[in-house]
Amino acid sequence: MTQLTTPPAGPPAQESTPERLPAAPVRTRRVRHPREQAGPMGRGLRVLALVAISVIFIYPFLWLVSASLKPSENVFDNVLIPHVVQWENYSGIWDEVPLLTWVGNSVVVTLAAAIAVTVSSAIVAFGFAYFRFPGRNALFALVISTMMLPAVVLMIPQYLVWNWLHLASSQIPLWAPNLFGSAFYIFLLRQFFLGLPRELFEAARIDGASYWGMFWRIAVPLCRPALVVTFIFEVHASWTDLVRPLVYLRDPDLYTVPRGLKAVLDQFGEGGEMRWEVVAAASVIVTLPMIIAFFVCQRHFVEGIATQGRKG
Repeated sequence: MTQLTTPPAGPPAQESTPERLPAAPVRTRRVRHPREQAGPMGRGLRVLALVAISVIFIYPFLWLVSASLKPSENVFDNVLIPHVVQWENYSGIWDEVPLLTWVGNSVVVTLAAAIAVTVSSAIVAFGFAYFRFPGRNALFALVISTMMLPAVVLMIPQYLVWNWLHLASSQIPLWAPNLFGSAFYIFLLRQFFLGLPRELFEAARIDGASYWGMFWRIAVPLCRPALVVTFIFEVHASWTDLVRPLVYLRDPDLYTVPRGLKAVLDQFGEGGEMRWEVVAAASVIVTLPMIIAFFVCQRHFVEGIATQGRKG
């Protein structure tokens, strides 16, 4: 009987692995920015176009400032730099009309109208965005359809209501209707609220937060840009509104800025003393607050518009 013997196991033979060649460098093509592609000539044309457009928009205000510093006979000579500067046009307007009182009235009415419409529209928009109930879309469509009604259609019924309340000769009709919201602002804010994650509100409900708590502590802080845009829009609309002050205001001490400018135009403009430099000076004074307000809120305004554009 033969025994099969196995040779002792030696170290395992090492398999030869093919050597890996270094990978060739990947060449990535750098995408040039459109401004870089345009070159110096393109950038120069772009800057020139922006300057030209800016001059077109700024020229009316520059003309107004120039006219407010001229004598009465040179107001319409279309010369931006007056030959004779009359600073007394600005000092005289304060003595001729109660302009400071009108500016104060406009500040009060404008802030009340802007705050009222921003808060009320935000509340209604949050309700349409968060709650799910039968007929929600139909009710929202009904709210939006009110934007098709011209303001002139509602002018007489609203006046009859305020006259029945014995408030037709006060400043209350200028801002109180904003307590019921605005269809345009409700639509704008609803789009922002719909973009918020619903899980945030569900987690808040689990923690015991009320609906008002979710609105004030979650929705409002996250939609601050939209609220700022709404506030600025209404500030501009209320500050420049002339129709409602013409309908409701009779006492000169209650005049707002647009109604006061109408009185200045009647007194010093066509059919009056023909002192157009006084009208121009008053117009410059009441325009400056809007310019200052825009520059102060410009960052929030642009942020809100950009955010709305990304959501759309």
